[in-house]
Amino acid sequence: MNIYAKRREKLLKAIKGDCAVILFSGNAVNKSEDECYPFDVNRNFYYLTGLENESMIMVLSRINNVFDERLFILPYDELLAKWVGGRMSKEEATEISDIRNVDECSALDDFVAYLLNRNRKNPDFELFFDLWHYSSEQAPTPALKYVNKIKESHPAVIVKDIYPYIGKMRLVKDKHEVDCIRKAIEITNKGVRKMMSSIKPGINEMVMEGTFRYVLYENLCDKTAFETIAAGGKRATILHYSSNNNLLEDGDMFLCDLGASYKNYCADISRSFPVNGKFTRRQKEIYELVLKAQKLVEKNARPGVSMRELNSLVVDFYKKELPKHGLKKDVGEYYYHSVSHHLGLDTHDIDGGMGAILKEGNVITNEPGLYIEDEGIGIRIEDDLLITKTGCTNLAVNIPKTVEDIEKIAKG
Repeated sequence: MNIYAKRREKLLKAIKGDCAVILFSGNAVNKSEDECYPFDVNRNFYYLTGLENESMIMVLSRINNVFDERLFILPYDELLAKWVGGRMSKEEATEISDIRNVDECSALDDFVAYLLNRNRKNPDFELFFDLWHYSSEQAPTPALKYVNKIKESHPAVIVKDIYPYIGKMRLVKDKHEVDCIRKAIEITNKGVRKMMSSIKPGINEMVMEGTFRYVLYENLCDKTAFETIAAGGKRATILHYSSNNNLLEDGDMFLCDLGASYKNYCADISRSFPVNGKFTRRQKEIYELVLKAQKLVEKNARPGVSMRELNSLVVDFYKKELPKHGLKKDVGEYYYHSVSHHLGLDTHDIDGGMGAILKEGNVITNEPGLYIEDEGIGIRIEDDLLITKTGCTNLAVNIPKTVEDIEKIAKG
């Protein structure tokens, strides 16, 4: 039984009563004519199967304490294989997922109808889907489309969201997940160091983003965890700046927020450093404040503490320290985001809420920042923390962040 099979067993045991869980890997979205946007697998499907292919469906069930699991995939297409390569075979899908019963997608409807008819007289039978829908403008997911289809033919069936169950599992990372995050951070470290040693006045932010991507490709990593932020000067005060297409000027600070993705697990790292390789007195002054706030969070992150409490520590610290450095507006004018979020298969991972108590095995970010628009200074320093039994481990400890280390790397 591999890690995915163990997760599936744990999930079904957590649900009380007879049930079936139907999850979809997702479909590629058409862009224009015969082009599609790059496909990215549904994370909950991947978490339980290890499979990344589109148009796959997993059905888990537990009826009268009998467990069953099935996978439905597209059939092999010889013509398609000549053009873009062969689809995954049933044997390959079983080898990765450890699901023994694999059939073609065309058999899904009959199997689901069999499940529902078999449990027609069972008032406790529930059907679970991933009913995630981020906004009202978002196109219906395959899961939502299938729920509507089932409701038309079986209006009495009880449909529930699997999110509370999978979410609880995904919040606590196992060793495999932590190892994947460590690897993503290791690759990110190489990219950040290359950026620090390559930056100079007069180059474009796009070049810095490209430098990071090139290092990822060198390390056989073909995917970033999210769209890279590469911002110089005043643009670094925009939290989710995305243009990455302006010249870097002598005397400015540069902020990058980025991460590699390894086996779909994310790194999320931010670093701020001077374009010319040398901090000014004022830049160093503000930078050291942010660094102290970050160390305060790392010192206090442990089981039993909430992220809201960690954020309050940062706010209280800034309230006390900012006026000493000529920053007399409300803290929210200089620090306008929270200090942390969960990290895993998604950059902003399954969310336990700011008030949720941290547990051993959680992975969270630690990212205080200060943004002084009228001085053109935006600084964010971000590491990724693994919550342990008694405190936390900084998974990004090898990525340079002291003033001395950054200036040393810049000098070559």
